[in-house]
Amino acid sequence: MIPALRRYARGFVHDAVAADDLVQDCLERVISHWHRRRNDDARTWVFAILHNLAVSRLRQAARRGQHVAIEEIADDLMAHPPTQEDDLARTDVVSAIQQLPEEPRSVLLLVAVEDLSYAQVAEVLAIPIGTVMSRLSRARERLRQILESPARGVRPGSHLRRVK
Repeated sequence: MIPALRRYARGFVHDAVAADDLVQDCLERVISHWHRRRNDDARTWVFAILHNLAVSRLRQAARRGQHVAIEEIADDLMAHPPTQEDDLARTDVVSAIQQLPEEPRSVLLLVAVEDLSYAQVAEVLAIPIGTVMSRLSRARERLRQILESPARGVRPGSHLRRVK
């Protein structure tokens, strides 16, 4: 389950180191609170813990502000020409996902990347299943709008396919 937790955390916080710390904290909490588990679906329970920790961290970071050392982003400041069309499409999709608000982004990541059912996502996020479907629909539509915007320049084959 750790690779799936890491993927979700990285998609949620956009920082590999912070995501790994988040997963470690999540696993620590899972182990220390295993006896408090309410249902038989441990995967849903663990993702709910990870999601709640991530939301708490994001809120805490918003209050504190973000500190970034120039050494950490120096490579990102340099222009690197793309080498393959797939890399460009993946970059476009990742960038578009990062532009989504937190609520639809978390639903999209849990359904499309982690392959959780709508019911599991509803349980993880503690929202009704209808809200999951609504947020997912709006997230997909917003991704299409972002990816097909004239400013981005639509490339052949850079469209989203429906997953579920």
